[in-house]
Amino acid sequence: MTASLLVILLLGLGVFLFWRFYWFFRNPERREPTGEGLLSPADGKVVYVRKVEPREPVLTIKKGQEARIIDILKEDDAKPKVIIGVFMSPFDVHYNRAPISGEVQTITHYPAQSTNLHMGPMHWRSILNRLPLYRNCLHIIQNERTVTRIKGLFKGSDLTAYIIQIAAKSVSGIDVFIPIGGSVQRGEVFGMIRIGSQVDLVVPWRADMEVKVVPGDRVRAGESILIA
Repeated sequence: MTASLLVILLLGLGVFLFWRFYWFFRNPERREPTGEGLLSPADGKVVYVRKVEPREPVLTIKKGQEARIIDILKEDDAKPKVIIGVFMSPFDVHYNRAPISGEVQTITHYPAQSTNLHMGPMHWRSILNRLPLYRNCLHIIQNERTVTRIKGLFKGSDLTAYIIQIAAKSVSGIDVFIPIGGSVQRGEVFGMIRIGSQVDLVVPWRADMEVKVVPGDRVRAGESILIA
């Protein structure tokens, strides 16, 4: 091995170690916006935004394979929902923040169906901005996930928000820092996913809601308003 090749390998190793054990765990301060609004729970790119009726498919991942609310959230009821998916690349901040102030009512972990799939297709489609960003991304319904339910207020009325942390194949853990029964403030860090992953927000649809993002938008946890 030549000296120049050794230097390149050492530099590459140094960059990887810096990213993996320092840069990845950065937690920059965020400034909560004023006024009403449900905040993004994650940094990254919006991959889908849908208002769906009960049992209506959220999206078609590929021919013959649909995803419904129950496939993503792992529960369902007879109310229309809004679902917004945010894909976090390995280079995004991976701390997740509460979209709404309230009480953590449930934290439910669901293992993968068979095995966790790699999120490579969504990563490359996001880089190239090829819509739909979710095409061929079966991780949306198959991979391990943790669903946190927070009950709070939106425009003076009760609202239950579900945050779905979806693990990638390379994920080494999904964390929720607030216990069941604990309170969390809008924009406060409540958990994180280690390495690449996806976070969805699901809320019951109301006539006084206005969705503020579209697929392809970049959002920041605790700062970007998804629904006003």
